[in-house]
Amino acid sequence: MIDVSVMVVDDHPMWRDGVARDLQERGFEMAATAGDAEAALRIARTVRPDVVLMDLNLGDTSGVEASRQITQEVSGTRVLVLSASGEHSDVLEAVKAGASGYLVKSASAEELVDAIRRTAMGDAVFTPGLAGLVLGEYRRMAVAPDSGSRAPTLTPQETNVLQQVAKGLTARQIANKLVISHRTVENHVQSTLRKLQLHNRVELARYAIEHGLDGDDSEK
Repeated sequence: MIDVSVMVVDDHPMWRDGVARDLQERGFEMAATAGDAEAALRIARTVRPDVVLMDLNLGDTSGVEASRQITQEVSGTRVLVLSASGEHSDVLEAVKAGASGYLVKSASAEELVDAIRRTAMGDAVFTPGLAGLVLGEYRRMAVAPDSGSRAPTLTPQETNVLQQVAKGLTARQIANKLVISHRTVENHVQSTLRKLQLHNRVELARYAIEHGLDGDDSEK
């Protein structure tokens, strides 16, 4: 089991401290807590947690903007939104801002623990039903790629993995389907992220959809 450092960002002290204490009891390293966006960004720059558990309503600045700043400025840190809102517009805005996943606060403790660990491993994690919403929105927005632009060259296996990411599969599901190791999937994902200059699997899925890579792949 990998060690995962977490920062909890929420403007309600009792909720924030309760979640932090519960996560620490479940084996996570509690890197820090923060009650507003400014503190969250300042602390994240210093402690560089693996995962920031982000509320959307922070009072001073929205969690969406805080997510955008952290994902842009703190390399290696991923944002998992934990919000009372299940509104589609909030989900899409958070993902567009760079969040790797989105859970509603009605999620169970077990679901939250699993989501944090998967987020730290690079998976895109959503409350059931929301992953389809995000991918559906990306399909709606998809446009034909500019034939005049020169796309980075991916290896055949990187392309295979990218196709499965676009379908919403987790790294373990991709490994099972392509009969390769979980570590190999992660290596291909990280290589593809670097080549395409993207930040997370959600952005990879959007890229794949926009470039027509999310259709059914032919069986070999």
